[in-house]
Amino acid sequence: MGKITLDYNNAIAVLRDIFWIGFYDQESSLHCNPYLLIDDEDVVLIDPGSIPHFPIVMRKIIDTINPAEITAIVASHQDPDVCGGLAVVEDVIGRKDLKIIAHSNTIRLIRHYGLSSDYYAVDKNDYKYLLKSGRVLEFLYTPYLHSPGAIVTYDHKTHSLFTSDIFGAVSQNWSLYAEDNFLDAMSAFHQLYMPGNDVLRKCMEKFEKLNIARILPQHGSILEGENIRLAIDHLKALPCGNDLL
Repeated sequence: MGKITLDYNNAIAVLRDIFWIGFYDQESSLHCNPYLLIDDEDVVLIDPGSIPHFPIVMRKIIDTINPAEITAIVASHQDPDVCGGLAVVEDVIGRKDLKIIAHSNTIRLIRHYGLSSDYYAVDKNDYKYLLKSGRVLEFLYTPYLHSPGAIVTYDHKTHSLFTSDIFGAVSQNWSLYAEDNFLDAMSAFHQLYMPGNDVLRKCMEKFEKLNIARILPQHGSILEGENIRLAIDHLKALPCGNDLL
């Protein structure tokens, strides 16, 4: 069976209720991956992306759902490539009850994007967010990877882990799903942006305790099957950041 060709110009269904709505930037080695999680009465937008990417990301949202159906946005950390477009996304959604989900250490910074929505601080809410259906999103605190307020999102229903910059990669030869050379691209990203192996290793040990069906990073490629174990083992041993100085 040949390799399936994906149409990166449109939203791509990862599962029936999870969609990749990112921007395949063919001129860049850094590709950004916002995601939509669609539940019965809730839609959660995870790491909505930057201002330059906004027109493409929003078109893919509109092609998938009515933006007004989005009830919450997760901001895994404050970087502009992750959430620089928050204010314009918020404006298009147009809901007074929209929640911006983040760690307090991130909220302190993203307030400067000029948002009007209410903030939901995960560290003040038992690191969980309950959707109306009863579906649970759990947030794991991953400080200094690579932000003091960094979190990842674990969807208990599908065992999907949205990891923002962790498991990210830089590569000109990008694909939505990891291919043979994904560990090299992952090494390059983590050695540039992560502070050191001691912090990274402890995070990997935390992830090992989870039942993970797929890893969906904000950069790089989606990991499934044996690639999850390969990536965790690789990052547990990878020198990065301060280790290389």
